[in-house]
Amino acid sequence: MKKTLIKNAVVVNEGRVFESDILLGDGVILELDRHIIEPNAQVIDVKGKHVFPGVIDDQVHFREPGLTHKGDIVSESRAAIAGGVTSFMEQPNTIPQTTTIKKLEEKFERARETSFANYSFLFGGTNDNLEELKRLDKNACSGVKLFLGSSTGNMLVDDADVIEKIFSSTEMVISAHCEDETTIKRNLEKFKMQYGEDIPIKCHPLIRSAEACYLSSSKAIALAKKTGARLHVFHVSTGKETELFRNDIPLAEKKITAEVCIHHLWFSDADYDSLGTLIKWNPAVKTAEDRGLLWSALLDDRIDVVATDHAPHTWEEKNNVYTKAPSGGPLVQHALPAMLEKYHEGVISLEKIAEKMCHNPAILFQVKKRGFIKEGYYADLAVVDLNSPWEVEQGNVAYKCGWSPFEGKTFGSKITHTFVNGHLAYDNGAFSVGRFGQRLTFNR
Repeated sequence: MKKTLIKNAVVVNEGRVFESDILLGDGVILELDRHIIEPNAQVIDVKGKHVFPGVIDDQVHFREPGLTHKGDIVSESRAAIAGGVTSFMEQPNTIPQTTTIKKLEEKFERARETSFANYSFLFGGTNDNLEELKRLDKNACSGVKLFLGSSTGNMLVDDADVIEKIFSSTEMVISAHCEDETTIKRNLEKFKMQYGEDIPIKCHPLIRSAEACYLSSSKAIALAKKTGARLHVFHVSTGKETELFRNDIPLAEKKITAEVCIHHLWFSDADYDSLGTLIKWNPAVKTAEDRGLLWSALLDDRIDVVATDHAPHTWEEKNNVYTKAPSGGPLVQHALPAMLEKYHEGVISLEKIAEKMCHNPAILFQVKKRGFIKEGYYADLAVVDLNSPWEVEQGNVAYKCGWSPFEGKTFGSKITHTFVNGHLAYDNGAFSVGRFGQRLTFNR
């Protein structure tokens, strides 16, 4: 068995920062101790660097199949490991959509052949596939995704009876995009009457408003309480929504949980003037006050997970008038550096970053033996140099779309190594030849 010995690590794990060596072999962490001696191991000395569990991103759009001019599993999983993200959960709004068990398994087969990172997928609920959903094994994939707002065209689920039946019919985590469709349509028509198709981008958070988010989120949470469903609210974007979640019980006991995304923690509506449609997301980036309240809820544990909603589009697609520019942007490579920047600013601790990006996604989705640095767990690790400034520019962007909303930004921390199942998959800008990602498994 080939072994790798990581020497002189500063480990960030389970609320602690401590020095240790880490011995890897057969895809797992064999030993975690201060002074490990293993004569036949490949030694990688990371003195002065911090080692996190590999990040688990519970919401990405890697665009395969059907939209591969924007990105694909190869390109975006490479970008992921360049950012210390070793596992991802991909969304169902591809072409064709992942709304049958057959299409779900086809995605798994494609990822098995091509993914640099560990992978799972969400099964898309629709107005007419309830019987298919009932046949889905609870350990088959990450969970069920419901679009309760028109973010993705015809995947909108707007039949109240069907929604309640879905909530009542599955033991899996139901992850929901919550925006009220009626409110959005009404707001959009009002601004179209005033501006036509070329609506100023600063109107986006007024169209996809805080009211639309809260109305949908509160309805979904009320239904989850009524049915006992396991609900996870994706990309919470407003301060008011944070009042819907609790922090008085451990995450493992919560039936209703919440996620916040990097862009809602980083940008505000003031940034539309400089970045325009590049930061057009659904739900919209909102006010600085909303951003501050999201941070408060993240730090006091009402919000459980930090993710990306990585959703690449081409530069040409994004640089259109408001009504034609698609929502979404690439983030998976820069999520951990962005959060580490907030550590440098004194906003969040290293331990809290590991909790929200590594531990909690594993707990929430009951991912088997990942998300922690523990003996016997899969050796998914991100090595970080906290004192290595670098500027985001087109030459170091790994996304297939070739751009980032962070271009021109200098981050103070750099991911230097990423291990996936014990293999050194990324080493100071170089990717390994092999693809070592595995299908995520679950403890349900």
